[in-house]
Amino acid sequence: MANPTSSSFAYQWTYDVFLSFRGEDTRTGFIGNLFNALRQKGIHTFMDDQELRKGEEITPSLSNAIQESRIAIVIFSENYASSTFCLQELVQIMECLNHKGKLVWPVFYKVDPSDVRHQKGSYAEALAKHETRISDKDKLKAWRSVFEAAANLSGWHFKEGYEYEFIEKIIQEVSKRINRSPLYIANYPVGIESRVQKVKSLLDVKSNNAVHMVGIYGIGGIGKTTLACAVYNFIADQFEDLCFLANISKKSVEHDLVHLQETLLCDLVGEKHINLGNVRKGIPIIKSRLCKKKILLILDDVDKLMQLEVLAGGLDWFGSGSRIIITTRNRHLLHSHGVKRTYEVEGLNHEEALELFSWNAFRSKQVNPGYLYISKRVIQHSNGLPLSLEIIGSDLYGKTELEWKSALDTYERIPHEDIQKILKVSYDGLKEFEKEIFLDIACFFKGYTVSYVINMLYSGRGYVPDYAIQVLIDKCLIKIDQCYVKMHDLIEDMGREIVRLESPSKPGERSRLWLSKEILRVFKENKGSDKTEIIMLHLVKDKEVQWNVSALEKMENLKILVVENARFSRGPSALPKSLRVLKWCAYPESSLPADFDPKKLVILDLPTSSFTFNNQLNMKFKSLMELNLSGCKLLKEIPDMSGTPNLKKLYLDHCRNLVQVHDSVGFLDKLEFLTMDNCTSLEILPRDMNLTSLKLMYLSNCTSLATIRIAIPAIAVTATATASATATAI
Repeated sequence: MANPTSSSFAYQWTYDVFLSFRGEDTRTGFIGNLFNALRQKGIHTFMDDQELRKGEEITPSLSNAIQESRIAIVIFSENYASSTFCLQELVQIMECLNHKGKLVWPVFYKVDPSDVRHQKGSYAEALAKHETRISDKDKLKAWRSVFEAAANLSGWHFKEGYEYEFIEKIIQEVSKRINRSPLYIANYPVGIESRVQKVKSLLDVKSNNAVHMVGIYGIGGIGKTTLACAVYNFIADQFEDLCFLANISKKSVEHDLVHLQETLLCDLVGEKHINLGNVRKGIPIIKSRLCKKKILLILDDVDKLMQLEVLAGGLDWFGSGSRIIITTRNRHLLHSHGVKRTYEVEGLNHEEALELFSWNAFRSKQVNPGYLYISKRVIQHSNGLPLSLEIIGSDLYGKTELEWKSALDTYERIPHEDIQKILKVSYDGLKEFEKEIFLDIACFFKGYTVSYVINMLYSGRGYVPDYAIQVLIDKCLIKIDQCYVKMHDLIEDMGREIVRLESPSKPGERSRLWLSKEILRVFKENKGSDKTEIIMLHLVKDKEVQWNVSALEKMENLKILVVENARFSRGPSALPKSLRVLKWCAYPESSLPADFDPKKLVILDLPTSSFTFNNQLNMKFKSLMELNLSGCKLLKEIPDMSGTPNLKKLYLDHCRNLVQVHDSVGFLDKLEFLTMDNCTSLEILPRDMNLTSLKLMYLSNCTSLATIRIAIPAIAVTATATASATATAI
């Protein structure tokens, strides 16, 4: 099977020009001279040489010639409308204009354009005669419609003078258009066509009444430039002049923005030796030289707002009908520049991905049946990213199945360096605190709710992450989908690889640990260091862990420690004072280490643990905002909490042996949530619950509880009313 090529988006025309004319008016004069001049310039031109045409139907060969010609030149002469054959030919030409991007140029040869547009003079007479003998009213309506549409197109009007001078102008414009070379798209442009149509609809190329800017954005390697090139090839012939400025982010560093301005003017107005000097001088020159021209401008890979401001500062810089297409990884740049028409490039679906991979790996549309299963592994790994499919497919071309498996095992563990390099560009453009947030999400928080991620990052990092998260969204590094944080698999791999490379052979020297095997090895061998800031250990439920209880002592900068689904026979002998978040399900000790200074701790989450506040009866956690002891079966009382003045959330659900909550809880003026569902032994609450901040309080199935008096109007209280236990809000 033949390879897919970019020809679908840069039609391979059989003819450069198709001439439509009324033979008895112009064949031996104007048309003959025009045809000869075109031929002498090497312009492949179709001219129907039949003197007499029988009937009204266009022959298949003539129909094909119309469809396969890049430019149709329609010569409206005095008797053009009298030929029903010419009228049918014009209908088909105008249909190609709408559906195939053909150029149609009218030539008004010794007739007034308004006569054609409004069907006056000889055109009115001809149509009147047709009406007397043709009963098909739709056909007559179509003829009138195409006259109006064709006459509204840009063309030429010849009244009198030297025909050779007039013909020379046409030849120059034809040569200019057909000498344009299409841009390279891709060896295998799979899935491009549907995406081209979506961008084309945003461009509204048919309208010449306005200037439009359209932004194409997405992650690295998703195909933004490929799509822009395909769109360029598809619509280029509709514009007077063209300019494709590639790799702007790179070139603005290697050269400067003045050089890009000079390149733009060279392409669009032919200024080959212009020397602007500085961008401020270049801006008014670009605007004055382009404000009357209908141009197509592609600004590829923009990463700074200044680049847009000096190359395409406003819609008024360009002539009516102009289109500017901007590709970027940063959606916010488009918003900041006022670009309202935007398209986020979609990844390939499964069928498209399999086809693209197959072309690269097998040089065929169909996957080798013996490699189908392992090919699907590549598809899953690449997750619709064309860059990955192309690179991995090319690497595996001609290799054995064993080599394929070995390579994939490696790629799934360590990202391909060429893919990593492209994807990392977005990361390199982040500020330092944005990089920290990105790496935290890539290593730990993909798939969690936004509220959970924000809470963990705020608590663990000590600053509000909302702005950084929005930056990551704008730069297409993450998405928010139904309140969940999503990230492309290869972006996740890119972030994790950045952390792995901090210390490839010594996990304990890295800033973040998330792989259970590496964490357990660090814990067992006591290989931790002050480099580690976050550890999140998730194991298969009830798996027993053997470790060195001193393993956390060296981690002097540890900020977040999360342990889930792991059974430790003993707790840590020490915790670093840098710790801000401690979430340890089934914590094995009755108290935290005696010498632990908890002044920075913001979240203490020890559900279903052995924790009882033993030897910690007076809490001194001044930064603590959230305390979760749900399911702690050994917990009997909540001690004096006056040392936690910033506590907002206290969760004590399912503490079945909890009997008493200290009076100090009633005076925590920042407490918003207090939950004690299913605390069946609970008998004593604070005597005064004058909590002006309290929003929710849950006491369902607290069957041993006496009457509660809460001095807050309209508080949400959920309780089980029994003979000896009621809940009252006053």
